[in-house]
Amino acid sequence: MIKTNKLEKSFGPVKALDHLTLSISEEQVFGLIGTNGAGKSTLLRILAGVFRPDRGSAEVDGQSVFDNAALKQELFFIPDDPYFFPNSCANDLRSYYSSIYPKFDSSRFDRLLSDFGLDRKRSISGYSKGMKKQLSVIAGLSAGTKYLLCDETFDGLDPVMRQAVKSLFAGDIAERSLTPVIASHNLRELEDICEHVGLLHKGGLLLSEDLEEMKLGIQKVQCVFENEEEGNLAMAGLSVLSSETRGRLKTFVIRGSREEILSRFSGMRTVFFELLPLTLEEIFISETEVAGYDVKKLILG
Repeated sequence: MIKTNKLEKSFGPVKALDHLTLSISEEQVFGLIGTNGAGKSTLLRILAGVFRPDRGSAEVDGQSVFDNAALKQELFFIPDDPYFFPNSCANDLRSYYSSIYPKFDSSRFDRLLSDFGLDRKRSISGYSKGMKKQLSVIAGLSAGTKYLLCDETFDGLDPVMRQAVKSLFAGDIAERSLTPVIASHNLRELEDICEHVGLLHKGGLLLSEDLEEMKLGIQKVQCVFENEEEGNLAMAGLSVLSSETRGRLKTFVIRGSREEILSRFSGMRTVFFELLPLTLEEIFISETEVAGYDVKKLILG
């Protein structure tokens, strides 16, 4: 398990993390979202043992990571802009990581290189951005670590490669209890893979929720009431997070179970009624607006 408690980190006058307290359970895909500058990359570098916290604590399986060589063998960090040794090729990368990670699977590394169509003898400096990201993911999965820390891993990958990487993550979670932590500013990227999402803002944790629970507890309704009085009666006592009106069509985001909402509207006189699934983006917009934040600005820029 990963835990931080009142974690702080500054770079000169800029406070990257501010009293950040967060828990990440094992064997789940945890998504870290937020705009550039929210603190995602700094947090991942602290968890990887690259940065030392100024104050507070960051622990992985009950231990501090910084200067802990044994624990770092269970962590693999994929930065947003991965660094490779000058004039190195994929074969050199395999040899390097094999010397660092005791559980590094060289045969899997070679197999994935072939599956992704990457030339193991070609200089990595000649790879495209997407190819470098693919190579980093291949190395991370082959390292056999318990935790995989990913910073904007899907940025630069085409749609086919994105799905391939997500499928590999899912397989490793099921087969060897991998715990990926994926930082991104793009909610849409994380929606079909993450089980839990934390929203960072100005170095602090604004929200941390299980996606399935969030989806079960918030419903989106589109309807046309026979008259305004019927609409007022239907909405009385419901926890409405947001509403929108276009002509006679009303759209509501309501906190409550699907059964509760269906039961309420089943007795109402409506010309049209539809219960729709919410996207991850819509859920977070609703949740954070209630808390007084405009998540559309926080995440979508």
